[in-house]
Amino acid sequence: MNQLTEFLGAKVEAQKEYFRSGATLSKRFRIEQLRRLEEALRDWEKPLCEALWKDLHKSYEEAIMTELSIVRGEIRDQIRHLGRWMRPRRLRSPLKMFPSTTRLHTQPLGTALIIAPWNYPVQLLLNPLVGAIAAGCTAVLKTSPYVPSVSQVLVQMIGGTFDERYIMAIDGHRDVNTALLEQHFDLIFFTGSPSLGSKVMEAAAKNLTPVVLELGGKSPVIVAEGADVRIAARRIAWGKSLNAGQTCIAPDYLLIHSSLKEEFVAEYRQALEMLHGKDISQSAHYGRMVSQKALERVSGYLTNGKVLVGGGVKPEERYIEPTLLEVTSPEEPVMQEEIFGPVLPVLTFERSEEVQEFVTSRPHPLALYYFGPTREGRRLLRHTLSGGACLNDTIMHIANQNAPFGGVGHSGMGRYHGKESFLAFSHQRTVVSTTTLIDLPLRYMPYKLFPFIKKIL
Repeated sequence: MNQLTEFLGAKVEAQKEYFRSGATLSKRFRIEQLRRLEEALRDWEKPLCEALWKDLHKSYEEAIMTELSIVRGEIRDQIRHLGRWMRPRRLRSPLKMFPSTTRLHTQPLGTALIIAPWNYPVQLLLNPLVGAIAAGCTAVLKTSPYVPSVSQVLVQMIGGTFDERYIMAIDGHRDVNTALLEQHFDLIFFTGSPSLGSKVMEAAAKNLTPVVLELGGKSPVIVAEGADVRIAARRIAWGKSLNAGQTCIAPDYLLIHSSLKEEFVAEYRQALEMLHGKDISQSAHYGRMVSQKALERVSGYLTNGKVLVGGGVKPEERYIEPTLLEVTSPEEPVMQEEIFGPVLPVLTFERSEEVQEFVTSRPHPLALYYFGPTREGRRLLRHTLSGGACLNDTIMHIANQNAPFGGVGHSGMGRYHGKESFLAFSHQRTVVSTTTLIDLPLRYMPYKLFPFIKKIL
């Protein structure tokens, strides 16, 4: 065992001992820790926002809206409902179980590992943590090395807020991930790419550790006949340029009816100017690619088709202009993997049946967006499967903290937000209680009353 694995093993064992002490079980303790996290977010708001700007060129407004405010909302929701969610719930017991009663008890799983990505490094680390705290777990948090400024602030914030036997944050590269995945956790919550998700699942399988995988994929956006093209262009441009397209639920490719393409291209260009001004590189609200490697990968897609809007690249600034890219074949490289950048490939269709066939022939995406008549949109949703969906909008399904968020198949497993966050880190335990004042002979051998028993089974 190398030193890093041994070091992390000792930290994880200390958390397990702390959990076994029962310190995290009471409602009072959990709410107190949630309030401490909320207070830490207030105290560290400025350093976190400055770090997000430094690493991702994320504006203060966007940092608050897409990162900190979402975590605060989750904290307040957990505090408001925690007492009710923690209470054992009585379940109906059938006649054959008389005189027993059945209750469902919700208990914490234990010590959790939470691995966060770089694109929303605050929200996607701390939002799962809120669920872990509410459920009564201890947690090890792994930040992303691709946003070093944010990771440094998060490690300092968590270290100054919680006892590391309860919650600790650690940064580092894949060697740290590997060493952490060698430990025996009670749950692993991972957000990232499908390729890394499969490696996490493989490591978890060695210890039969349950996993929540929040992955990604190629989320389609459809603009059908009857759509309000101006509104569609604006909402798609907003969803695609948010965080420079580095969003797991960003529209990844556009399927548009051929009769609407020219109008959409013109409206998309205007929408980008409305959002970010004539020179988008000067916009305070347009992000940058996380690294030169990411810039080279995404800018390489620009050769896969005809640029209709945008196409500008400034490598020294890690800047790629929001781009509409007309492609002639779904076999192009830009249509094979999740883009995770501001390039939006465009394919046209003539019949609605083509859309359904195209979407269903590919792995289930994390999101699906449809612009057009609501009735037709609902019909498409009935015949397709995705983690979440919006009719005549993009991104916004993640904004409702009362609605579960998660993927399906290739885009993930498990879900969280609101009560689902609490349940993700919990085990629901069925408990049957039977009085000793009555002891009916019906269930005992040699089943003398079996004809009657058969009737009530």
